[in-house]
Amino acid sequence: MLRLETIICTFSVLSVAARAEFKARNCSEVREASIAKGFGFSHVPHQEIPGTHLRVCLQGNTCCTEEMEDRFGQQSKQDFENLVDEMSHTLRSTFVSRHKRFDEFFLELLENTERSLNDMFMRTYGKPYMQNAEVFENLFAELKRYYTGGNVNLEEMLNDFWSRLLERMFTLLNSQYVITEDYLECISKYTDQLKPFGDVPRKLKAQVTRAFIAARTFVQGLSVGREVAQRVSKVSSTPACIRAVTKMLYCPFCQSMPGVKPCKNYCLNVMKGCLANQADLDPEWNQYIDAMLLVAQRLEGPFNIESVMEPIDVKISEAIMIMQDNSAQVSYRVFQGCGQPKPAGITRSARGVSDVFNARFRPYSPEERPTTATGTSLDRLRIVWNAMQHSVVDIKEKLKDFKKFWSNLPEAMCVEDRVTAGNASEEECWNGHTKGRYFPEVQKDGLTNQVNNPEVGVDITRPDTLIRQQIMALRVMTNKLKNAYNGNDIYFQDSSKPFATSGQKDPLLIVKPGPTLSCKFLRSDDPGCEGVLLSLFGGLLPLGLNLGLPTI
Repeated sequence: MLRLETIICTFSVLSVAARAEFKARNCSEVREASIAKGFGFSHVPHQEIPGTHLRVCLQGNTCCTEEMEDRFGQQSKQDFENLVDEMSHTLRSTFVSRHKRFDEFFLELLENTERSLNDMFMRTYGKPYMQNAEVFENLFAELKRYYTGGNVNLEEMLNDFWSRLLERMFTLLNSQYVITEDYLECISKYTDQLKPFGDVPRKLKAQVTRAFIAARTFVQGLSVGREVAQRVSKVSSTPACIRAVTKMLYCPFCQSMPGVKPCKNYCLNVMKGCLANQADLDPEWNQYIDAMLLVAQRLEGPFNIESVMEPIDVKISEAIMIMQDNSAQVSYRVFQGCGQPKPAGITRSARGVSDVFNARFRPYSPEERPTTATGTSLDRLRIVWNAMQHSVVDIKEKLKDFKKFWSNLPEAMCVEDRVTAGNASEEECWNGHTKGRYFPEVQKDGLTNQVNNPEVGVDITRPDTLIRQQIMALRVMTNKLKNAYNGNDIYFQDSSKPFATSGQKDPLLIVKPGPTLSCKFLRSDDPGCEGVLLSLFGGLLPLGLNLGLPTI
């Protein structure tokens, strides 16, 4: 009898203890936290219930219904993507704004320089200029077409400009003769020997070529950086990633611990697993940043586009004066090489050189600044350019800050008070199972290092296709930037290949490989192109991968 009473008493004590423990694990705090986060659950248990229905969180006693866990999963996906978007906002907005700023300035510089030349030449040369203005209009049209991505060979275009100018000048200076198209073609053969414009064409060609290659490539580099940042920041969350984020952020609710934040190292492993492919972008991204910084130096140096374009009217005028001063000698040598042209007749031959130019060919002093709106616009551009110099310094600092951005992203996302409990609360944080210290080792960066990630199941054999495309886009752009820094031109052409901007066709890299390369397409399985592939990408690509990069 005594034994029975003892058993009954023991059972009663255990029952009271169990009820007390169960009462301590009620779900009122979970209900309040859910409402505070905006969840409109149809039902939140008042007390813990068996968790056999749960698929992500622990299946012991729980405060979560199946509906709650599903909603937590949906919210986790949105929270993760919003967090990546927020953390990359400064990166993306910087590339967008700086690309727009530099692009608008360079285009405005071109337009104002053309207006300045037109105004000066109208006042200086009058009718002869008006009759031949299309030569100069074509020059600026081709410069703009080059800058905006057209397939223009700058050296050939500038050579053609000076040839056309020589033809027009020679015809004007020898108006007493009939100058036929065949005769003009003969003249063009002697341009290099004659040097009718002195050393101006050679110097201007070197300056314009370097300046425009640097300016165009820098703006294209900003464009590529903008597109890569925008695409990579729009992460595609895998189911395994969302499960891990749900477990990290919302499973504490199910354990009646909604106020407990994840341990930092736990968060790092989750984010390194979710952002494994993004981290693989970093090596190419860092090389791209370094190449952008190199070209930025060219925007500050003596061959920057503003210092070349602003005095271009004076330099061309100087070349015209050299041609006029040496017109007799030039004509004599042309007559020797091409023969004496036929006289034009009494009407034209009676007109002398002074009549043709009406004494308007005279040296132009840079101090004679235009007083028209053109002059005002150039003065404004100088002010803008001074501001642009500060912008170059600014973008260089920003670019330096953006190095290692993608591999540092997990750390940035797991900062204290944003997601995690911080380092100061190692015993008071959520470790994925309960409140307590997180013991697993933090994984290294990149896809292959996630093979043993304890929190996110990552298939290291299947790299993300979009990320691989962006890696290739950065690799191509980096090569282009390095060439631009050295004054070499590799240009883009419209195509429909990957790396397109929204609503635009994609830039396709066209390489000038030199006279010894005869391959039609740059293919990794074409031995004739191996040298180009090695220089472009620092090593051969997988066998049979056709980049579709036609040579010219």
